[in-house]
Order: sequence, then C-alpha cells, then structure tokens
Amino acid sequence: MKSILIIEDDISIAELERDYLEINGFKVEVEANGNKGLDKAQNQSYDLIILDLMLPGIDGFEICRQIRIKKNTPILMVSAKKEDIDKIRGLGLGADDYMTKPFSPSELVARVKAHISRYERLTDNKEMHENRIQIRGLVIDQGSRRVYVNNEEVLLTTKEFDLLVFLASNPNRVFKKEELFERLWGFDSQGDLSTVTVHIRKIREKIEINPSQPQYIETIWGVGYRFEV
Repeated sequence: MKSILIIEDDISIAELERDYLEINGFKVEVEANGNKGLDKAQNQSYDLIILDLMLPGIDGFEICRQIRIKKNTPILMVSAKKEDIDKIRGLGLGADDYMTKPFSPSELVARVKAHISRYERLTDNKEMHENRIQIRGLVIDQGSRRVYVNNEEVLLTTKEFDLLVFLASNPNRVFKKEELFERLWGFDSQGDLSTVTVHIRKIREKIEINPSQPQYIETIWGVGYRFEV
C-alpha cells in the first residue's frame, strides 16, 4: 500500500484529501504543524508528500527546500495563492506539481497516482542502469544475466558469467588465481587453480575480438588477472 504524508493546517481540507486518498487505497498520515511535518518527511518513508504553503512553524517553501536536500520523494504543493511567482518558486525549490485551492479531490487523486507512477518508472530505470556494467563495447546486464559485445549477445555459462561480473565490478585490481578460486568456487569445491585459467580462456574467446591480445581481461604474469577499463 502506497503511503502519503499530508502537511496541511486546515483540518477540514486535510481530512477531505485523506478520505479521498484512502478510498483509493492509499495509507495517509496528516500533520498540521510545519516543523513536525518536516521531521516526518525527512525521517520516515512516504511515496508522496502533499504540502501546503502556509503553515505554522515553518512554511511550505522551506519544508520543500529541506526535503530536497535529503530525498527525492515526489512533492505535490497546494496553496490558495494563485500568483505565478509562488508556483514558479515552489517548482524551483523541487516540488513536482502545484495545485491551487480550491481543487477537485478526484483531480488530486489522479495527480497523486500519476506522480507516484512516474517516480517509480524513473527509479526502476535508474536501478536497471545501475545494474548494468558497460565498458566500451561490452555490456553486462546483471539483472537478466546477459552479456553483449558490440550489441550482439554472447552466451556464458553460470560460472563464466559470475567470474566476469566479479572482475568487471572490481576494475584495475589484480586478483591472484587463488583469490578468484576461493571467491567463485570456494576452497571446498572440486577442482584446482587451473579451473580459473580455463574459465578465463573461455570468457576471452566469447568477449574479446582477439583473445590472444585481450582488451578486457589482462594477464599479469606470475600474479593473476586484472580487468582493464
């Protein structure tokens, strides 16, 4: 269930907003004091914040500014002020939207849903991006466990993929064969250090243009291997 924080000192308006949001499946908390609302916004987790401008203790502009220092939670600013300067200031401080009172509760719900959906899409895209390792023509998608070289997919075994991800996640660091064997296979596994050599060779055959002159996995003679970026 998505959670909403309403920071609004007009109790009748706050209760109306809360009722409509709860009917639509949201969990809602209401805070009438600006300072207390800011404390909740910064120290608790919400999917969206509905923020009034005129509040006791601290105004909505300052609350918005301070929230944005720590969090990217969507903020829907509401106010009876109709001047463009207030809207511009609110959006400039990081609010995602600005609604002028009075407004339709159903429109409020629609905007809340739209902003939460948009934020989730952006967050998902960011996570997907962060879950990818891309070095020159090599792309390692950890989520789908797929590897692409110059936009063409290459197929790796489970251990080949895990070994490639480990090296690529620790670029420019030299790992001894013993370290790689311990991390990927464990000392109790069947096999010996030549297992690492064989897997490195197979990975090179699949991702390197010229396996004899690798541009990704470099051999440091007498020591081990290093992923070059």
